Amino acid sequence: MKKSKIIAICWGAAILCLLVSACAINTSISQHKEVFVESDDGSRIAYGVSGQGKTTLLFVHGWLGDHNIWQPQIDYFSKNYRVIWLDLAGHGNSETGRQNFSMPAFARDVTSVFDRVGGERLILVGHSMGGPIVIEAAELLGKKVIGIVGVDAFYTPLASVPEEIKMMFIKKLRTDYPTALSETVTSMFTRNADPELVALTYKKMLAADQKMGISSLHECIKWNSRTEPLALKKFSSKLYNINGAPTGSEKRMHESVVLIPGAGHFVSQVKPDEFNAALERIIENFGIH
Repeated sequence: MKKSKIIAICWGAAILCLLVSACAINTSISQHKEVFVESDDGSRIAYGVSGQGKTTLLFVHGWLGDHNIWQPQIDYFSKNYRVIWLDLAGHGNSETGRQNFSMPAFARDVTSVFDRVGGERLILVGHSMGGPIVIEAAELLGKKVIGIVGVDAFYTPLASVPEEIKMMFIKKLRTDYPTALSETVTSMFTRNADPELVALTYKKMLAADQKMGISSLHECIKWNSRTEPLALKKFSSKLYNINGAPTGSEKRMHESVVLIPGAGHFVSQVKPDEFNAALERIIENFGIH
């Protein structure tokens, strides 16, 4: 074989090795294998882990959602931290025979995953209904939790709406679930939001189990009214919040809140770069550099 041909083959092999290595590195960051663990009541909870680090970020989705809302954050934060995601019981790929979808029950889904994975330094991030859930999980996990981040969960205009008004929405869900859900999803986005994202969000939320949807929202409303005030006070030293500011003229309702202008309820999806930067700054406040 000619020397020039041998050199060409070796060079090509070297390039191939580099490409394979690069793909392997990228895969370790952006892809995450789904596995399952049983929650306290036997519910089969889907979860995944990616990245490495002494600090773990555990992301909890909200009502009728799943872990996919966190994809921009999983990809970004896995570069420097260990990231855990999960689908709560009855959501996404998780399975359950649960009848009462309370916030403490969902919190045990979170602790079952973390107990399986292990770790000592944990930051819990919860979107919407995921906010009350990570507060309840923090109660169970104790000193392992060094920080909590609510994402459009606390100190929002919805917090001032009386419980009886919220319960009227539950009644509407029971009467005309698709219409009530459609109106709600539309209100979660700004007027100039991507219509495809709005439609996809509605489609995915509508596909979730209706009985679970009504039960979990009912329980969340009760938690907001009866448990939230004392819980926010108890965890004030550990709690930060990232909320949407749809018009950009909104004012912070608490000193712990970071507002992302131009974003509605799904702030981490709609403004991922701004959200990730805000979360990075919050992580620094927890003493992580």
